[in-house]
Amino acid sequence: MSEGCPVPETRVLAVASHVVSGYVGNKIAVFSLQSLGCDVAALNTVQFSNHTGYRQWTGSRVSAQEITDLYQGLKQSYLEDFDMMLSGYVPGAPALEAVGQIGQELKRNAKSKPGSFFWVLDPVMGDNGNLYVAADVVPVYKSLVHHADLVLPNQFEAELLSDIPITDLPSLSLALQTLHSRYGIPHVVITSVSLAHPDHPVSSLSVVGSTMTAARRARAFKIVFPAIDCYFSGTGDMFAALMVVRMREAVHNTVAFTGGGCGGGGGVGERLTGTEAWRSGDEVDALDLPLARAAEKVLASMHEVLTKTAEAMGGAIDKARKRAGG
Repeated sequence: MSEGCPVPETRVLAVASHVVSGYVGNKIAVFSLQSLGCDVAALNTVQFSNHTGYRQWTGSRVSAQEITDLYQGLKQSYLEDFDMMLSGYVPGAPALEAVGQIGQELKRNAKSKPGSFFWVLDPVMGDNGNLYVAADVVPVYKSLVHHADLVLPNQFEAELLSDIPITDLPSLSLALQTLHSRYGIPHVVITSVSLAHPDHPVSSLSVVGSTMTAARRARAFKIVFPAIDCYFSGTGDMFAALMVVRMREAVHNTVAFTGGGCGGGGGVGERLTGTEAWRSGDEVDALDLPLARAAEKVLASMHEVLTKTAEAMGGAIDKARKRAGG
């Protein structure tokens, strides 16, 4: 990919939570998207004082009717001309169904122009074996994911969607294949995969992704990266937001690999942007997929940001301890 090729103008509808203090949900997603040049319309599904990882918080959840009303307001003012949609944390089944209706309507509106709208769905349900949404949210996600173009579950969420416990590489491959074959999801990235492997350091995580073939077969790639010994909130939200931009960038700039340049005609990249769900032809190897290039770029950025954040936090803790001891 040529670094000189810009990300095309992109209007994104970001549907996720909002906190007054902290950087989770839309608080980090909107910042990440805007910092890379996107025009973002933020539709918040909750309004909380702070992240629920704290022992206490205040605020309220947005109802399904309010979500629908807000979107109708956009339509009435002709403001629903979105290129992409990112949907994240939605706490209840009725609200999630309302978000799903929005995504499906935007896809129907773009049906006459393949590739003109792309839905990135982060099925936020839980992590490490625990749900942090109501149990009735899970079947709603199962009914919605086949409408999305790219789905970003973590390991636990991939297990919930595929009904396959992920305990080793074969079960991981089966879960990935199931998401393609059962739901017809064009692109899948499973994040925060933690499986022992003799070739990987103990303190490492993996991201495993795939763009399906025409026959719904997986084309899997894996990116291994060092785990940082620190707890962060909002990393999944940041990953999802950056994937929105980097996926669009990778697809837009694929033409650079055929010698067409950023604005050249007749290249593979130009055809891909006009293809439904931006699915690469079956001849493209897994490591050459736009999805793989996007994920690699996102992980590099996040590792840099999180490393510096951990270093700064360590310094702040040391200063606090010195003040307390002094």
